[in-house]
Amino acid sequence: MSAPDGAAHRAAPAPGPVQVPAPGPVQVPAPGPVQVPAGATRAAAAPLRRAEPSPVSVAPAAPPTVSVTPAAAELIRSLRGQHGPLMFHQSGGCCDGSAPMCYPAGEFRTGSSDVLLAALEIEGVAEPVEFWMSAAQWQLWKHTRLTVDVVPGRGSGFSLEAPEGLRFLTRSHLLT
Repeated sequence: MSAPDGAAHRAAPAPGPVQVPAPGPVQVPAPGPVQVPAGATRAAAAPLRRAEPSPVSVAPAAPPTVSVTPAAAELIRSLRGQHGPLMFHQSGGCCDGSAPMCYPAGEFRTGSSDVLLAALEIEGVAEPVEFWMSAAQWQLWKHTRLTVDVVPGRGSGFSLEAPEGLRFLTRSHLLT
């Protein structure tokens, strides 16, 4: 059917993705944990990403927040010295897959099924440490505040801390 002026009717294009502004970086001092607001975007961590872009989900700009304990911050500083820039990913899979895994930044490929929860600023680490979670895991934990801690024991052989005899652990606290 023609429009009254004789021009063909065209459907309006679908709206593009919504951009969520990233919060500013938060410093995590060595003596204690600091909360980092959720909702950091991939653009906020551009220096750490791979050369090729990948679609990502972005956490809403509301809790949960992610913090690290002093012990976790110390281990992150040590691993950064050994391996360079770092990232975390928590998949929610079986066994150690439900623990936060630490990788060299960009080594674990994230995509549309992952949510960037925070870009942690750790005192003594030059760049933010991204904390990613699978979207399915995020749906289960979105009502919690997350704290990355470290405990004795060996986790997955794929996570950088495994040879240290330590493993990262996420503790969750229900938001009320």
